[in-house]
Amino acid sequence: MDFSLFYFADHSGSGLDRYRLLLQGARFADDAGFAAVWTPERHFHEFGGLYPNPAVTGAAVAAVTRRIGVRAGSVVAPLHHPARIAEEWSVIDNLSGGRAGISFASGWHATDFALRPENFADRRDVVARTIEQVRRLWRGEPAQVADGRGEPATVRTFPTPVQPNLPAWLTSSGNIETFRAAGRLGTGVLTHLLGQDLDDLPAKIGEYRRLHAEAHGGPGHVVLMLHTFLGTDRASVRETVYEPFSAYLRSSLGLWVAAAGDLLGTVDPAELGDEDVDFLIEHSFDRFFDAGGLFGTVDGVTPLVRKLAGLGVDELACLIDFVPDPDAVLGSLKHLAALKDACRDFRTEQHVTPLASASGAAR
Repeated sequence: MDFSLFYFADHSGSGLDRYRLLLQGARFADDAGFAAVWTPERHFHEFGGLYPNPAVTGAAVAAVTRRIGVRAGSVVAPLHHPARIAEEWSVIDNLSGGRAGISFASGWHATDFALRPENFADRRDVVARTIEQVRRLWRGEPAQVADGRGEPATVRTFPTPVQPNLPAWLTSSGNIETFRAAGRLGTGVLTHLLGQDLDDLPAKIGEYRRLHAEAHGGPGHVVLMLHTFLGTDRASVRETVYEPFSAYLRSSLGLWVAAAGDLLGTVDPAELGDEDVDFLIEHSFDRFFDAGGLFGTVDGVTPLVRKLAGLGVDELACLIDFVPDPDAVLGSLKHLAALKDACRDFRTEQHVTPLASASGAAR
């Protein structure tokens, strides 16, 4: 089982201190043998607002590290020209000596598409096309484009990347069709638990691995994002994370309310009163703290890591920066490194689970 760091903070702090956790955490992870550092693409929202362009933050991470993977937790493909993606990430690949990787996303929030409104309606199709176009450009193949006069032109992108092929993932909020698309495209999958339960994962991963093997050979690569904060005492960890993680849940109500479907059925967040929202947040906090994140002590969460490996997860991308105190988070990383080392030999199960037999498979 591999471990990596994932950043998705609010915009608190000021000046250089806003990115101190990113850079110092990346250096720590690099020295401690973590697999990668991921930063997302996020627009027009406080949570994630530090990361409007993962190419910029990725370049910073590349410059201060030596071995660790430098990855985009999401490049919202419909917001960008494929050539621009290839150019920017080839720069990162060169700065890092061949450590770049991208998880592509379709985007979901209509406001984000103020940057490219024409691509919102068919954004899922745009993602698949963009991945293939970026891959061809990455390999040095020419692309046919229209120039400023509307005339046809042929372009190649530069600089030439270090890696001959771009490591790529597809970001999924839990929709099984995205898992299937990743298998057909031959990318990895980057997913989370905000809109799905652990019991949902085996069937989705099984479908992904089946299609990946059929189309491209090999089992692919599955990365699961988990909110993470470890310490020496579970009660003190709960006290530390309760307020910031509850605030995160409140800010992202539309994303995770589907996870409460077993409790309330189909819910429209806009129709919920304050008391209902408070109840949902309290319920969801307990769910995530107990079984949906890496919260507590190394010994306490090791069984969950073993279970996730058994469900087919290859890598855990640990979301660490929802706690607003950078020093507290940096201090907790030694416990995460200890967990990584303790779980180094956990084997990922890569069996194909029949879709119809698994709970929640239709989600």
